[in-house]
Amino acid sequence: MIITRSPLRISLGGGGTDLPSYYQRHGGFLVAGAIDRYVYLTLHQTFQREFILKYSQLERVTDGADGIRHPIVREAFKLLGMDPLGLEISSMADIPAGTGLGSSGSFTTALLKILHAHRRHFIPPAELAEQACTIELEKLGEPIGKQDQYIAACGGLSCFTFNPDGSVLVEPLKVSTDTYYNLEDNLCLFFTGYSRSASGILKDQDQRSKAMDQSMIDNLHYVKDLGFRSRAALEGGDLGAYGLLMHEHWEHKRKRSSGISNPQIDAWYELGRAHGALGGKLIGAGGGGFLMFYAVDKIRLRQAMHTAGLVEVRFRFDPGGTQVVAQ
Repeated sequence: MIITRSPLRISLGGGGTDLPSYYQRHGGFLVAGAIDRYVYLTLHQTFQREFILKYSQLERVTDGADGIRHPIVREAFKLLGMDPLGLEISSMADIPAGTGLGSSGSFTTALLKILHAHRRHFIPPAELAEQACTIELEKLGEPIGKQDQYIAACGGLSCFTFNPDGSVLVEPLKVSTDTYYNLEDNLCLFFTGYSRSASGILKDQDQRSKAMDQSMIDNLHYVKDLGFRSRAALEGGDLGAYGLLMHEHWEHKRKRSSGISNPQIDAWYELGRAHGALGGKLIGAGGGGFLMFYAVDKIRLRQAMHTAGLVEVRFRFDPGGTQVVAQ
C-alpha cells in the first residue's frame, strides 16, 4: 500500500493574482503557507480487473480511465497514460472541501504523487504542481489559479511570482525563526459553518479580468501590491504591520464581488477586530469557509468567537509539501 498526504494552505497576501486571466497580462504575486491539515490518499493493487475509487462516493470501473466519473482522477490517469484497472484508491481529508483551504489542489497533487510513486517515478515539486495545474486549469477548464497546486506541492512559507508566459518562480519567505513561530502562534482560524464552491466567485473575477473590467484590474493591482508589502512586513519581522495589512487586504478583497462576504460574516469579522485581532480575512475565494485573524490577544479573540458559535481549527505550518508517507 502507498499513502500520500498533501497539505492544505492559507493565503498570506496577494491572493487572486494567480488566475491566468490576470497574470498573463500583468504578472501575479502572492505569499502563502502550507499548514498541517492534510488530504490523504491510499493506493493498493487488487487481483481484479476493475478500478475501485472511494471518496464521498464509491466507483467501480471496468472499462479504463474513460469510465471514471471523478473528473480529476480520470484526467490524472489519462495525463500519465496509466491503466487504472487492478488498482484501488481511497481519499480522506482533515477538513471538508469547499472551505477555502485549497483542498482541490491538495487532492490533485496527492493523487499525482501516489500515481508516480506507484510507477516508482520521482517527480520534483514544481513539476508536480504544473501537472496538477494542467489537469485543473487546462483539461477541466476550472476558473481557478495556480496557488493551491504550488503551495501544496512545495509546502512551507513561500512566495510565488506568476509570469505572463505561465512560468512560476517559487521562493521561500525569508523570515527569522522568531517571526516564523510568532506568526504561527498568532494566526487563528475559525470555521464559519458555510461551505461553498469557489467556482462561481472565481468565474466572475475571471470573466471580468478577461473583459478588462478596469475596476477588477485595479483591485487586483492593489492586492498584488499588498502581497509585496506583506512579504516586506513579514521578512522585516513587523507582525503588527502585517496584521493591519490583512485588514486592508480584506477591505479590498470584499469589493471584488457581492458573493465574497455576507452580513453574518461581516459581523463575525467586526467581532474579532473588537476582541483582540488586528486584522483578518476569509481564506480562499470567499462566501464561506474559514475566517483567519492575526491576534494580539488570542484569549479574548477565542472567547469571543467561541461565544459566537465558531469552531477554531489550530494549526502549524507544514514545511514538506506533498509527500509519500508510506510505501
